Amino acid sequence: MKKKVLLFYNPNAGSGVFTKDLDKIVDRVQREGYQLIPMRASEGMDLDAELSSIDESEYRQIMVAGGDGTINICVNAMINNNINLPLAIFPAGTANDFASYFQLPKDIDELLDIAMGDHTTSSDIGSYNDKYFVNVAALGNLVDVSQKTDPAMKNALGIFAYYLKGASEVVKLKALPVKLTTPEKVYEEEMFFMVVMNGVSAGGFKNLSPESEVNDGKLNVILFRKMPILEFAPLFISVIRGNHMDRENVLTFETDKLIIESDEMISTDIDGEHGEKLPLTFGVLEKRINIFTRGKDI
Repeated sequence: MKKKVLLFYNPNAGSGVFTKDLDKIVDRVQREGYQLIPMRASEGMDLDAELSSIDESEYRQIMVAGGDGTINICVNAMINNNINLPLAIFPAGTANDFASYFQLPKDIDELLDIAMGDHTTSSDIGSYNDKYFVNVAALGNLVDVSQKTDPAMKNALGIFAYYLKGASEVVKLKALPVKLTTPEKVYEEEMFFMVVMNGVSAGGFKNLSPESEVNDGKLNVILFRKMPILEFAPLFISVIRGNHMDRENVLTFETDKLIIESDEMISTDIDGEHGEKLPLTFGVLEKRINIFTRGKDI
């Protein structure tokens, strides 16, 4: 019996152009001697339930095409069903932050060479309460920028649309009190915004967490403290350059366990989608997923 390859794809991710490459993927997978099983992300489609009935031994791998939110859905379903197949990523979202860590190309033929190859890189997966995230959990006044950004603008301008929307939200910022509890220390801060990172980039900011490694068993926490609005412009430039980690109005640390609490209602965002209410308890599933990458270590 031919082994199978499962493809979970989001036809609406990014500018929606991924679907034009579907035939190439089917052709390549079949020529390699495998059977492609497509699953289309759509309203009412429950990937968790779909994966609960598959026989892992019949599959070579899973492919996922979309942005970080689509990868998040796929990885949550894999973990919930104890599936340990390697994962091939086809970045098709707006920012593609998680995929960028692995230096994945945009060209479909190169991506297929990687996906049908035999080299993988292990990746940690972050946990929060009883769910999981691949790249970033964000909290604070700016976390809903991706949801507030007009889809047409995102398709036309890409990640620059996030920057424009973020700039328009700065004047509305309000400092929020948070308590961060780790095994090593307890922090009580007033913050505008914070991220708990597994990856390096978020929202297109390529060096938001320049010290992160996806397979070191740690999460990187970056908190932007309450500060005068006039300090935002130089901080923004520092974040773009990736040299913001030592600024006095930025708190940074690594941990494998974290509890975030607040007396205020604080918006949360997980891999670019709306998250849960506080409190949140974070952890790390070390080297839980193997990602197909180029034939060299990342």
